[in-house]
Amino acid sequence: MTQAEVGSTLREIPFSDADFRAIADLALAEFGLNLAESKKPLVYSRLSKRLKARDVPSFPLYLALLERKEENDERLELISALTTNVTSFFREKHHFDMLRDERVPAMIEKIRAGERIRIWSAGCSSGQEPYSIAMTILDKIPDAASQNVKILATDIDPKIVERARNGQYPEREGTGIPPAFLQKWTQKTPPNEIRMSNEIRSLITFAELNLMSEWPFQGPFDAIFCRNVAIYFNQETQQRLWSRFAEKLAPDALFCIGHSERVTGPATQQLAATGITSYRKTGCTGRHAS
Repeated sequence: MTQAEVGSTLREIPFSDADFRAIADLALAEFGLNLAESKKPLVYSRLSKRLKARDVPSFPLYLALLERKEENDERLELISALTTNVTSFFREKHHFDMLRDERVPAMIEKIRAGERIRIWSAGCSSGQEPYSIAMTILDKIPDAASQNVKILATDIDPKIVERARNGQYPEREGTGIPPAFLQKWTQKTPPNEIRMSNEIRSLITFAELNLMSEWPFQGPFDAIFCRNVAIYFNQETQQRLWSRFAEKLAPDALFCIGHSERVTGPATQQLAATGITSYRKTGCTGRHAS
């Protein structure tokens, strides 16, 4: 595209600093997203497509549309446009190694004692993370599907949650899965896709959840994965989120975050670093949920 074409595209829908600030304020209030001024070109690039799709000629009119009660689906389109769902199977493999080596043995003891096991993939995107967790657990606890073992997988984007729930991916996306796991817990489907087995899928409950809202469960969780989600939030929101996660973790439970994220603030009193972007819950015990 030539400079002239770029200039013409940018002039199609005006986007003032006031428009950007209004979008940024809405994203922060509803979703906790922190949009820096440097993100203005990115925000325009992504949201201008939504305006064209809805045949809305200006950003003020688009903001007015978002205020309508019946436009909840469009507000979800907004969050989907402003965030990036980049993930892969066994991404940041050290987290799954830690789950296998340090937490699964404790889970086995809990199962023998008749206790429940709960793991939360918060910000599960298209599902590769919770399916990787499920394979890690089934490899060491083959009868996990018949035990009181459940993985909760949540994301704010209903479209991405539905894709995750479907559990079907292009075959090329399965390259991160260990060959033995790929053979045991996936099936090839035409033309060139793989589908997660029913055994894997039975361990996971997928649901829509805005992390800024109230959480409709108590915990405690034996592990929580919330990776590359907090990067979208400002420090105040991050610290509040870390504390909320800490409250939902069982003693000694594992907490994993993204490679560019760090736990800071009051939560450091309950979360002790135990590896690369990995933490262990210390201190008070959690409450059991049904």
